[in-house]
Amino acid sequence: MLGEYRIQGRRAADIAASVERAVGDGMLEPGQLLPPMRELAAQLGVNPNTVAAAYRTLRERGVIETAGRRGSRVRPRPASTAREAIRVDAPPGVRDVSQGNPDPALLPSLTEALAAAGERAAERPVLYGAPAVDPELERWVRAAFDADGIPQGPVAVASGALDAIERVLAVHLRPGDAVAVEDPGWGSLLDLVPALGLRTVGMEVDDEGPRPDAVERALRAGVSAVIVTGRAQNPTGAVVSASRARALKTVLAAYRQVLFIEDDHGHGIVDQRPHPVAGVTDRWVLVRSVAKAYGPDLRLAVFTGDPDTVDRVQGRQRLGPGWVSRLLQGAVLRLWTTGAVDARVVAASYGKRRDALIAALAERGVVAYGRSGLNVWVPVPDETGAVARLLHAGWAVAPGARFRMDTAPGVRITVSSLSPDEIRAVADAVADAVAVGPGRARRHE
Repeated sequence: MLGEYRIQGRRAADIAASVERAVGDGMLEPGQLLPPMRELAAQLGVNPNTVAAAYRTLRERGVIETAGRRGSRVRPRPASTAREAIRVDAPPGVRDVSQGNPDPALLPSLTEALAAAGERAAERPVLYGAPAVDPELERWVRAAFDADGIPQGPVAVASGALDAIERVLAVHLRPGDAVAVEDPGWGSLLDLVPALGLRTVGMEVDDEGPRPDAVERALRAGVSAVIVTGRAQNPTGAVVSASRARALKTVLAAYRQVLFIEDDHGHGIVDQRPHPVAGVTDRWVLVRSVAKAYGPDLRLAVFTGDPDTVDRVQGRQRLGPGWVSRLLQGAVLRLWTTGAVDARVVAASYGKRRDALIAALAERGVVAYGRSGLNVWVPVPDETGAVARLLHAGWAVAPGARFRMDTAPGVRITVSSLSPDEIRAVADAVADAVAVGPGRARRHE
């Protein structure tokens, strides 16, 4: 069971340390089965309760996981290399459509907003003890949330959507808890959950977001949290419709103790209005970031939720960074209130490119998805082969392995900087790449 390694110790802390040390040294590998508690207790000459306490400590630290009668195993190591490393580096001459970045031409200039925020800060310096959230920003955000039908709750600020999600998970969940995530879904989130010592449970996604039956299966399996993307789902572009929101609310209403997190990172780049699901459960949060519409370097997201959750997050935040720069908050407020970005214009620009690529692929017999956002998701029979052939043809796309767990292979194409001529060219290349397979010939040969 453990090969040459022998767990040692007489106290629970020593036994746990022995296992953790072996995992760190590579002597116990991910997936390796540990001895049953009574068996290990007999080997060490200790009470089974001592071993039970050691195993409990290891579960809480995210070192092992227990699956009932199947026993306890060493957990897969949290990702030390992000899924972003599952990528294709674009050599000279190859067009990179893999990054998921917005079109720089559609981002606003930050010069005036930062200057205005600086002048305001000079007049009213923010010192220790000042509110963590700019009062004007808070009022503006709350009004925007009200207009979108988002339930009442205090407003807080984090350093981006992922930072907010991590903080919310950390204040409610413990290592070993399960989190339901979209599959395929945001690669950074798929890394974050195991890095926190949590388990991922996939939920199938269609054009309207997570399928209600998939969400219900995850809830019945005992997940402690559910994370849903409202619009511009990455990588598929799914949008939660009004009917899907109602169906998800019906499912969640029977599991009020579950933590629900809604990610609205598509705000400002989509023309589909939000249909928020958040607020059905007792513990909930809705996060809205500015990265896609105003620039990734504006590390800021606003969020609201139930008062207890927001208070916990802000309390923990005070013990770390303290607050997100009020200078940055002032700049974002300026951008929002001056209408620096016209969401309709931006959404139309991205939509025109997505629709053109999906239509071009359809003309070539290739099915693709992308109702909103910056990306188009293309299912492929052979992901590795398709990525390699596209690279050879001059296109670097994102491998689907960055975004999926159990769903079928695919590739993600970012459309944000594609020209009409490039759309036709990449459609030809994709059609050629997916046409190659056992018993099939490459197109145009």
